[in-house]
Amino acid sequence: MAPEIQTTITPHSQKPYVSRTYPSAEELDKIIHHATVAQKDWKKVPVEERIAIGRKFMEEFRKMSDEIPLELSLQMGRPVSQGAGEIRGFLERSEYMLNIAASSLADVTLESTDKPGFRRYIKRVPLGVVLVIAPWNFPYLVSVNSVLPAIIAGNAVLLKPSPQTPLTAERFALALTRAGVPEHIIQVVHMSPELTTRAINNPAVDFVSFTGSVQGGASVSKTAANAVGFKGVALELGGKDPAYVRADANLDYTVPELVDGAFFNSGQSCCAVERIYVHEAIYDTFVEKFVEHTKPYRLGDPTLKETNLGPVVSLASAERIRKQVADAVAAGAKNLLPESFFPQAKTGTTYVAPQVLVDVDHTMDVMKEETFGPVVGIQKVSSDDEAIKLMNDSRYGLTASIWTNANDNPDSEKAFLQILEELETGTVFLNRCDYLDPALAWCGVKDSGRGVSLSKFGYDQLTRAQSVHMKIKTSSYISRQVLDSSLDSQN
Repeated sequence: MAPEIQTTITPHSQKPYVSRTYPSAEELDKIIHHATVAQKDWKKVPVEERIAIGRKFMEEFRKMSDEIPLELSLQMGRPVSQGAGEIRGFLERSEYMLNIAASSLADVTLESTDKPGFRRYIKRVPLGVVLVIAPWNFPYLVSVNSVLPAIIAGNAVLLKPSPQTPLTAERFALALTRAGVPEHIIQVVHMSPELTTRAINNPAVDFVSFTGSVQGGASVSKTAANAVGFKGVALELGGKDPAYVRADANLDYTVPELVDGAFFNSGQSCCAVERIYVHEAIYDTFVEKFVEHTKPYRLGDPTLKETNLGPVVSLASAERIRKQVADAVAAGAKNLLPESFFPQAKTGTTYVAPQVLVDVDHTMDVMKEETFGPVVGIQKVSSDDEAIKLMNDSRYGLTASIWTNANDNPDSEKAFLQILEELETGTVFLNRCDYLDPALAWCGVKDSGRGVSLSKFGYDQLTRAQSVHMKIKTSSYISRQVLDSSLDSQN
């Protein structure tokens, strides 16, 4: 039987860019076996040495930085002018997770005063083999959340990149091995859905970290639940992230921030702003300013430096986005920037214009279901309570942002804190959006996923607790029966 081959299509040209051959089922089993064997030695390497290798990895990755932006554009369509941002964020997250590794992985020692003669502590033990299934939209930024901490924690990693961005995983692995990570501790595995299912089912795979669609996450979760053993699963899934602009917001600041939050990377971000609720007192002014800030976007060939809005990832994605907009317009929405404003945006291409919809409501998919494209709906509200109700009226819960003049008005910050208590999201922003701080836990609720990456809690997900209970003084014997009766009397 001939081997199966995947081919990456460049979004803006629709031409084949690079191909990769999938392993056979037997070859995949060997890859996983090699990871299992290598991990037994890697976990014995002191944490300090693993961290030092991590810092060398950052140096090796920096050496590649000039080549990455164009390569990314040709794989997934982001403008080459914006590639440096992903590199910068990748290094920032790497630096932070390395800085906190020693403390996050250190033993937790319990005080001995309450139990003289005993020594007790809790170790953080690596899980074993971690399968990381990475997305295409921010392939470096997202994969580093799991891959680097997993390796520093003492695990072996199988990195499955999206078929859209295969070269990103290969660069990642190359930088790691050049830095000193053993070759079988990081292995890039290009896999079909069937092979991915086989890998998840393999008893030697201990944990699966998946970033992608809700449908994909449900499939991974179901497969893992039915696999032999009880393996862990982390799911970073989609979003329909809302923003609420209060009546006292500084629009000269707020509007450009939200325009960027909605349209950066052509809206192809799990935490992109996809729906905006604006207080009725400033609604008309907000919409007018939002449209004016959107018009200057230059939609076009992402390999040109003057382009700041590239194509969406595929023809299928473009068709799905256009249909969602068309359905909303048919239901009564008004598109203030139809595609005719941007000549490159034509049916049958991957170029989708930035689109601003008003007269929208929650009967429309554009306000309820993930768009993952350069489209935003803006809805008028009359109060904080109405905004909260609409923001929570979603099956997603990744991020939400509140925009209010907190700097000059203590009552505004108080209002933010009250709204915060009501929102059903993993992250809540005040006066910013579409940003991930590596010091904060990245997590979602509802259909946006489960589990935690980044922050000190990210290491908890990639290790397990092992309790150590040592009786170090045995000169006087206390029977178990006496000890138990003593404890019973205390209770």
